[in-house]
Amino acid sequence: MKQPTKTSVMPGPAGRNYRKEYDNYHASPEQKQKRASRNAARKKSNAKVGQDVHHRNGNPLDNRASNLALSSPRANRSFPRNKSAGKRV
Repeated sequence: MKQPTKTSVMPGPAGRNYRKEYDNYHASPEQKQKRASRNAARKKSNAKVGQDVHHRNGNPLDNRASNLALSSPRANRSFPRNKSAGKRV
C-alpha cells in the first residue's frame, strides 16, 4: 500500500482530508513549540501514566517547577482555559 504524501488526498470518514488537517495544524511551528513544552513539563514533573500536568498560572509554556502540579485528567480538565486561568480572586 502506498503511503500518503503531503500532496495526496486520503479522504477518511465523511471525506475528511486528515493529511491536510495535520499539515495545517499539528505541523505548524506554534503547535510544535507547544507540544515540546508539554513534553518537557511531563518529563520535569515525573508524571506517571494516568496523571496530567497542571500549570498553576494557566500558561502552558511556563515550565518552572513551582508552576507545575500533578493532577488527575478529570481535575485538570476542570480548570478554565483562558487568560485568567491562574488568577484567583
